[in-house]
Amino acid sequence: MLQNYTLFNQPLKNISQPKALINTLNAHSFNTVQADKDFHNALLYSDVLLPDGISVVWATRMLTGQKIQKIAGADLFFYEMERMNVMGGKCFFLGSSEDTLLKIRKRAEKEYPNVEIYSYSPPYKAEFSQEENKLMLDAINAVEPGVLFVGMTAPKQEKWAHQHYNQLQVGHVCCIGAVFDFYAGTVKRAPDWMIGIGLEWLYRLIKEPRRMWRRYLIGNVKFIRYILMEKVRT
Repeated sequence: MLQNYTLFNQPLKNISQPKALINTLNAHSFNTVQADKDFHNALLYSDVLLPDGISVVWATRMLTGQKIQKIAGADLFFYEMERMNVMGGKCFFLGSSEDTLLKIRKRAEKEYPNVEIYSYSPPYKAEFSQEENKLMLDAINAVEPGVLFVGMTAPKQEKWAHQHYNQLQVGHVCCIGAVFDFYAGTVKRAPDWMIGIGLEWLYRLIKEPRRMWRRYLIGNVKFIRYILMEKVRT
C-alpha cells in the first residue's frame, strides 16, 4: 500500500540527519515493490523517501487528502551539490560507466569548484560478489564523502545502499539512478515546462519508446489499479 510509506514533504534543506539514506518513490518503483520484498524494505526503511513522480503526488492526495510536492532525484542531486559546494565537501559517484563518470566529473568540477569529486564504476552485472562489494566499500570509505550518489538503476541501487548502509562511512546516501545520465548529457531530460506540468514521463516515452513503453503504458495502468484497490479498502 502507498500509505505504508512516509513521503518527505518539506524543503530539502530540512533534512537534518548528518547520515541519511535517501530514496525516491515513483509509479514504476511502487509497481516493482509488489513482487520484491527486499526492495520494499529498502524503501520502507529509508530515512528520507522523496515523492519522485506526479502519479505518486496525485495518488497521495486521492488516498489521504494530503497535498505534497514532487521532489525528483535531480532536485536532490542539485541541492546536495550546492550544499557541498558551500561547505567545501566531498561527493562520490558510484555506478555507471567510466565514460559517463568522466563526463560527470568534468562538468561538476566546473560548476562546483569547491567540491572534491570521486567516482567508481562497478561491474555491470545483476549481483556483486563479496569481493566486489568490498572493493566498492573500501573505495568509498577511503574518501568518507559528505554525499554518496548511487546510480545503478532501481531496484538494484536501493537494495545495495540499504544492505551496506551501516558499513558506509558517509553522510547522505542518495539513490538517483537516471540523474547520472542526465547530468553527464548522455540522456537528455525533459524541458522544464513538461516537468512543471507533470509530463516528464511522456517525454521519456517519446525519446525512448522501445525501452520505456512497458514502464509507462502498462506500468501506469498497473499503478492506477493498485491505487484504486487501496482506495476501496480504506
